Amino acid sequence: MPHPPARRLYLSVALLATLAGLPVALAANFDLPVKRTDLSDADMKRVADVTRPTLDFSKAEPYEAMQAGATTSIDPVTEDSFSHISANIPFEEEQNFKLGNALFKKLWVSAPSSTQASDGLGPLFNARSCMSCHVNDGRGKPPEGGASATSMFLRLARAAKTPAEEKAIADAETVNFPDPIYGHQLQDLAVPGLAAEGKMAISYSEKPVKLNGGEIVSLRVPSYSATDLAYGPLDPGTTISPRVAPAMIGLGLIEAIPAADILAHADPDDRDGDGIAGKAQIARDHRTGAIAIGRFGWKAQNATVRDQSADAFANDIGISTPDRPDAYGDCTDAETKCRKMPPGVQKRLGNEEAPGPVLDLVTFYSANLAVPARRKASFPDTLRGKQLFYQSGCISCHIPKFVTRRDTAEKAQSFELIWPYSDFLLHDMGDGLADGQQVGLASGREWRTPPLWGIGLTRTVSGHSFFLHDGRARNLTEAILWHGGEAEKARNAFSSLPKDDREALIRFLESL
Repeated sequence: MPHPPARRLYLSVALLATLAGLPVALAANFDLPVKRTDLSDADMKRVADVTRPTLDFSKAEPYEAMQAGATTSIDPVTEDSFSHISANIPFEEEQNFKLGNALFKKLWVSAPSSTQASDGLGPLFNARSCMSCHVNDGRGKPPEGGASATSMFLRLARAAKTPAEEKAIADAETVNFPDPIYGHQLQDLAVPGLAAEGKMAISYSEKPVKLNGGEIVSLRVPSYSATDLAYGPLDPGTTISPRVAPAMIGLGLIEAIPAADILAHADPDDRDGDGIAGKAQIARDHRTGAIAIGRFGWKAQNATVRDQSADAFANDIGISTPDRPDAYGDCTDAETKCRKMPPGVQKRLGNEEAPGPVLDLVTFYSANLAVPARRKASFPDTLRGKQLFYQSGCISCHIPKFVTRRDTAEKAQSFELIWPYSDFLLHDMGDGLADGQQVGLASGREWRTPPLWGIGLTRTVSGHSFFLHDGRARNLTEAILWHGGEAEKARNAFSSLPKDDREALIRFLESL
């Protein structure tokens, strides 16, 4: 089987950015770097050499099993495999990690409460703690017929309607516009004395897909709606988009990838003709307002781990932070009773329900959760699956390797060779996965390439094997078969493989 087009993967970072055209214009428009500034020319060459995709599948690559560099956890595989501290964190910083862990698990309560350091929940919310969504710091799932949808929710948004609104999105002043009544997210829980906004309803139909050799795989096709709406109907222009909570590992390392290296893989006009046209998301830092590359969230709407954490506090739990200081979370002005509920701000502790030290510690914890070491990286069957993964074209979006910046704020994450298997760009994934919801520069058909490290431990850590943004895929094979749009060629290559080869490719993914 021939190798996939690899021109973009083998050129230098600077030349790649130049060839991409739009990334350079985008970078210039927003004052983003097109070349790394943290490395010498000699180090640039080293990085280019070490991140070049391999052509030798006879053995594991150097350091491949340590897929997060020196931060990689080598602890035994258990349900806590996503909850370990980065292995190279200095001893004096372990206390901050443990305190952040306690706050991540903290159950918030409604105000007023005798536990004044913990009140301020909601008034409308989806979860009472970070851990409620990210159980064992792992991946969320659909409710599967249960009463609770804690680790899954509906995003609510409409696209721009006016030139001024279009400009606001183009300038990264906002990513979209909320429902006028229900805001950015459908909250299915509320504090006592207040009605929850509504519920998420899911139904599935089955769609058979025939693979090479005659095997039939049934894909479940979801249909979503918002029901039991307590405050009237949704706006006719509001779209709903289901999201499950992603795994928490490796986030600080993702933030430490140089923006220039992400931009280098962008090719929005598909100038190299390989059918892959990834583009970078643009976001603003919540504190400084500075423009940056979006990296976090299913549509890469947040640039930093701190921004992602502040958003979760505000929208999921209804807790204010210095970065998102509204104590009423996602309550809109139209939800008048919600806006009259007592907030949980304690002036002696700060001006927000979760003052600066709380957000700092949760961010530190989230940024330093270790990626587990690979399993069976050098096994012949794993290497065969790796070769098929590469040859099927999967690495056109799931870029294997990066080297983090030398000048990171956290020294433990500095200049590490990491293997996230993602380009962190937006890609058109076809009609099947489209949600119709614009988020910044992401259209209703575009999603960020999710990193694959740790994916093989999903069942061990999270107790299930549901994948994709809404958990519709019940296993990795179904997840691949849902790929369309720019990923259609790779999906078809997988479907055309003999069964033994398909199984080998899946075993490679399970080793990550």
